[in-house]
Amino acid sequence: MVKVTIVWPYSGISVLIAGSFNRWLPQPMNQIDHKWVFDIDLPAGSVCQYKFVVDDQWCYDMNKPIVDDNHGGCNNVIKIGESQPGKQQHQHQQHQQQSKQVKQQQKLQHGPQEINAPSPTSTDIPIVTENGDTSLDEKYSLVRSVGEECVTEVELKNLLTKKPNFVLYDGFEPSGRMHIAQGVYKSMNVNKCTKSGGTFIFWVADWFALMNDKMGGDLDKIKTVGKYLIEVWKAVGMNMERVKFLWSSEEISKNAAQYWVQALDIARRFTISRVTKCCQIMGRAENNLTSAQILYPIMQCTDIFFLKADICQLGVDQRKVNMLAREYCDAAGIKLKPIILSHHMLYGLKKGQQKMSKSDPDSAIFMEDTDMDIEHKISQAYCPLTPELDETNTVPEEESMRLIKDDLMNPCLDYLKHIVFSVPGTKIEVNGKIFTNYSEVEAEFLDGKIPEDVIKSTLISAISNLIRPVRHHFENDTNAKHLLQQIRSFKKEPSQPIGKQGTVRHLTVNKTPTPWVVFAPYATASFDLGDLLVLLNQLSVPPPSSEIILWLPDWSSFTCNALGGDKKAINAFYGLLVNALRAIIPEIMNNVTVWIQSEAILTNSSDYWISVINVGRKLPLSRITSVDPTNPHVSHVLTSLMHVGDVMATSAARIVTTPQDRLKHDLPAEYYKNSEIIEFPIPEIHEIVKIDAQLRINETPGFDDPDLLIYPLWDLTADVSRKLKKAFCEPKNVDYCPPLILSEEVGLKFCGGIGVKRKSENGGDKHYNEIEEIKQDFTEGSLHPGDLKPAVTKAVEEFLQKIREAQKDVKNDLNEFK
Repeated sequence: MVKVTIVWPYSGISVLIAGSFNRWLPQPMNQIDHKWVFDIDLPAGSVCQYKFVVDDQWCYDMNKPIVDDNHGGCNNVIKIGESQPGKQQHQHQQHQQQSKQVKQQQKLQHGPQEINAPSPTSTDIPIVTENGDTSLDEKYSLVRSVGEECVTEVELKNLLTKKPNFVLYDGFEPSGRMHIAQGVYKSMNVNKCTKSGGTFIFWVADWFALMNDKMGGDLDKIKTVGKYLIEVWKAVGMNMERVKFLWSSEEISKNAAQYWVQALDIARRFTISRVTKCCQIMGRAENNLTSAQILYPIMQCTDIFFLKADICQLGVDQRKVNMLAREYCDAAGIKLKPIILSHHMLYGLKKGQQKMSKSDPDSAIFMEDTDMDIEHKISQAYCPLTPELDETNTVPEEESMRLIKDDLMNPCLDYLKHIVFSVPGTKIEVNGKIFTNYSEVEAEFLDGKIPEDVIKSTLISAISNLIRPVRHHFENDTNAKHLLQQIRSFKKEPSQPIGKQGTVRHLTVNKTPTPWVVFAPYATASFDLGDLLVLLNQLSVPPPSSEIILWLPDWSSFTCNALGGDKKAINAFYGLLVNALRAIIPEIMNNVTVWIQSEAILTNSSDYWISVINVGRKLPLSRITSVDPTNPHVSHVLTSLMHVGDVMATSAARIVTTPQDRLKHDLPAEYYKNSEIIEFPIPEIHEIVKIDAQLRINETPGFDDPDLLIYPLWDLTADVSRKLKKAFCEPKNVDYCPPLILSEEVGLKFCGGIGVKRKSENGGDKHYNEIEEIKQDFTEGSLHPGDLKPAVTKAVEEFLQKIREAQKDVKNDLNEFK
């Protein structure tokens, strides 16, 4: 027997091994020094196949010999020589030596370059093999070095193997001046990724900045800031050959249907509670959120799929929303999840600052700071030798931006490690001694061999040399200089209320200034006769000469998961509904403009969604959730904001609705008031009482009895006859008698009255035109349930037959809906 050690040298919370040597029953491996090992005695001359189970995922090590597993995948394979007891040990030692070389290579990737190097963020790391190809190991090592965490490393290796031209993405809000982490540190990371074959997409999130009220919510100013940031990256040495800058407002507008349907699909799959967890680490307190800020994670999650990003390369502060994207993949059945490569977040220069703050100029070095600015900030920076208790730092652990515990929280050391020594080839001289790696400097500082003032003076010199080319660019380049002047001037301008910045951006579909608007209900398979009658009554309220708009909320229905989120079924529902309305009230419908929500939005998606975002900026999340406190879903928030956007799109002066929908119709008036908007009239609300057309009391709660209600869009004659025969109709009881309700709402309103047919000895035939007369005869007993039910059945059938005749023109919709 030969003693063999099998190693899994990568990360994992739980790692097991299964193979031909243990009947493919997974056994736990032992974690030793950041790797996982498994010792086993195997017969000399044997050939064994095996595989790893890492965090419940089956995988293999692509750096070890592999064979086809005959199931479309691969297994690792090991051959035990006849007299090789020492060979396996040698292989293990060889692997340890390779790991050591990788670690040394990683140090080089983070490390030293002369301070006066002309290209401070270039990646001068040779990663080419003898035959001229880039080594997969070194590609992986270089890309992996960018992240403080990688979810998951196995997926990253598989990606680099199968897709050499992978796509990474980072989004940034153009929200002011750029600090050193976003400038120098980001450039280094981008250069590493592109050096390894990746294409890096910067998503210039101007719409996100608008949502977060940056630059006073002025989109033109936000775009100016975005142009400034691109100039900084060019000046600092970012290799732009494999870098793309895409503006979210432009790309989304060009692909509005694709983007927003994706966003709505994500929104409908998560609860408010889940999404607010993303907001916490993104710098927003849960109890102080605007409604727009709940949209931020949804849109950021959408960006990942819209851009077809393989890797999300953002900071640790964005980790939770990136994990949301992976959860969405599980919910939507998407096999390939985006890999999350989260880079370190630099401390702010003051005590207890978990990250830099653009609102506090002394918390960070900015990319156009002068030598004097840099010296002042570093000299005043917090620089402890030992951990100090900070009672002012009350950030909960779950909101922390640290994946690695660091009690010292020394920003000066943080700058040295992640800025100065991240530049390839860095060498710094301290007290006559040359240091080529960060660990040596840290050790001597903590031992007291390097004083604080020497650390700071060294840091000042190194940072100044990195920043100086950028500052010169903004001093000497005309375009860059003008951009910086504009941004500095923005800081001096007070933000204006939305309504006072000029014309409020919104979608416009109305023809007259004061239209009447009726909002159709969300698509549903339980749309009953009572629902249809209410809608008919709503459309009958406006005077004949009025502009009437019927709004069909198909995207809102999809977002609320109506009909299981089946977009074709939703469209079919509204096709059948409009057809039914035209069959019953053709004269009124000739004067009604029907707008399908999605089609209206796509006529000017930019203005529509900007209006929705602006609504969210002004209305707190707590106000939106109060409309329906029992609804825990993000879809409720989004559709409520969209409803205000819909009202603005129609410029609704009068809304005809039911009492049940009144609360959401109050939101537009509140938004207009909070934003000091005078462009729109406060809508008058006209309420129509809901009609209960249930045919009898449900005596078995929880049991879905299809005969309780009549469904006008698809019930046949036999269905109607059967249901009305079972309808509750107690003699002389007018307090609860469904056939009496249908007599009034169907027979009298739409069928010219109720005609009772009976023998002369039972009172003979009688035609009714007034509901009071019907009720009087029924109360007195002269109108028997046995005579009322057939008369009502005939009226309802006459009513529904008009709809059935009209449906012959929309058979496809009917089949799709069924």
